[in-house]
Amino acid sequence: MSQKKTRKQQRRRQHGMTLIEIMVVITILGLIMAAVGVAVIPKLDEARQDRARLDIGAIHNALKLYYAKKGRFPDTATGLRALVETQALEQLPKDPWDHEYVYMNEGGRPIITSYGGDGVSGGEGVDADISSRDQEKDSMARR
Repeated sequence: MSQKKTRKQQRRRQHGMTLIEIMVVITILGLIMAAVGVAVIPKLDEARQDRARLDIGAIHNALKLYYAKKGRFPDTATGLRALVETQALEQLPKDPWDHEYVYMNEGGRPIITSYGGDGVSGGEGVDADISSRDQEKDSMARR
């Protein structure tokens, strides 16, 4: 009898995992993926905003190069195309949400803006505008 019992146990082990065991594993994997998703998604939005700030800084540096060559900043109508024409930039930049940056020359002072995730002026959170005007305020506050 003991041989029959051990053979049954061996066959049972060879059949693999039961449906309940598979469901438990899938549930655990789902919980882990949900926790990772909750932690990562807000960081992606922050990374896009940080990239927009860095891009605005790079565009501002290209504008300084343009100013050094021409003695003035491009007018609002010409915009960032002037930077491409003078080869200060290789191509017209787009923000992390795939919208073009908005350029304005306000009294000889260049302002570069990204309208955020929604592509419309104003907004909060991911949709908030990111502007070189804000970066100037931040750098003044640090001094």
